[in-house]
Amino acid sequence: MYVPPGWPSEVLPPGNPDWEASAVAWLLDAVPPDYRAYGVLRRHPLALARMARHHVNATVEAARTGYRGAAVDLKEHLPPHAIEAVLEAYRREGPRLVKLAASIELVERALRGEPFVARMDTSGHRRTPR
Repeated sequence: MYVPPGWPSEVLPPGNPDWEASAVAWLLDAVPPDYRAYGVLRRHPLALARMARHHVNATVEAARTGYRGAAVDLKEHLPPHAIEAVLEAYRREGPRLVKLAASIELVERALRGEPFVARMDTSGHRRTPR
């Protein structure tokens, strides 16, 4: 089965016998550990995906806000090299979180039953499906 670019390598492609179990395990790793206490999220992977999507999107926004204010908020408390290290952590974490959010969205779409179909562009190359 075709999976689009950005599909998490830890999740089996839809249609495989254990794909939903692999999706649940992966999604639980993307959210705070306390989410594991809710059986409803294991029984209903789509609900877990939805919650994970909202959680990670909020984390992306928090990281952006943190990055924008870190230098000002920390300038009286940390030396310049430490502030730069904090900003570098944000610069590394931000893209990771954005990629994670996109992968969660793909898994959520698959859990909703949306098929992924590889489409060719006019030059005959595969392009990312919508």
